[in-house]
Amino acid sequence: MKQFKTLFIALALTLGATAFTNAQTKVAHIATQELVESMPEYKNAMDQLQKLEKTYDAEIKDMLTEAQNTMQRYQAEAETQTEEENAKRATELQATERRIQEHSQKARQDLQKKENDLIRPVIEKAREAIQKVARAQGYDYVLDSTTGTGVILADGKDLMADVKKELGM
Repeated sequence: MKQFKTLFIALALTLGATAFTNAQTKVAHIATQELVESMPEYKNAMDQLQKLEKTYDAEIKDMLTEAQNTMQRYQAEAETQTEEENAKRATELQATERRIQEHSQKARQDLQKKENDLIRPVIEKAREAIQKVARAQGYDYVLDSTTGTGVILADGKDLMADVKKELGM
């Protein structure tokens, strides 16, 4: 019986200490996606990506136009050429089509890499500012309240204004 009483007291103290600790945890929130998208560095990165994308689009469009013109010319001349020459031309057109597909795929990969290279420092800068503000204000946790991240209710302190001030925005 004495052991049961001691166990009960230890359990009550543990639960009380846990509840006391949890009651003192400070939690804030911020919509990180909104913050990042409002940063001038992000806007500059998006402008660079759009310019690069337009360049790739123009290159691919030129390649397609050239291939179509060649195909139309070959079709017009097909009756005057030998079967061997027509087969050679068909193979040439297939190779051109593969080059266009490869160039398109490489362009997508380059754009993805460039996006990662340009956006990563912006996200890192935002993360560091959030950490600095949260630590300065004594928050233990900062939740991302961007729509779709799993935070259902964010009534706590919103750090957006303080972080924007830290970033000079």
